[in-house]
Amino acid sequence: MTALDSQEVERALATLTSDAVVTDEGHDYTGTDEIGTWLATASSEYTYTAEFTGATTTDAGVDLTQHLEGNFPGGVADLHYRFTLDGAVISRLVIEP
Repeated sequence: MTALDSQEVERALATLTSDAVVTDEGHDYTGTDEIGTWLATASSEYTYTAEFTGATTTDAGVDLTQHLEGNFPGGVADLHYRFTLDGAVISRLVIEP
């Protein structure tokens, strides 16, 4: 999350399996090339602040929540980041309200 919030694409990609899948706004991004492009675009499209609001562990990994405020449509969002882990790396991430 720190790498994502600070727009460090390569650092964020290093936390993923090579065949990871990220779902954001209903669209799937598969593999490091697609995810890297999505990260670079998403992180440069808007400016925002993010506040960690909680995390829980699940059978598959971690469910993290953040409160965002910025210049994106609506200006405020509370998002869930549902991480599925493969050992110490992320194999799946679903981002949704």
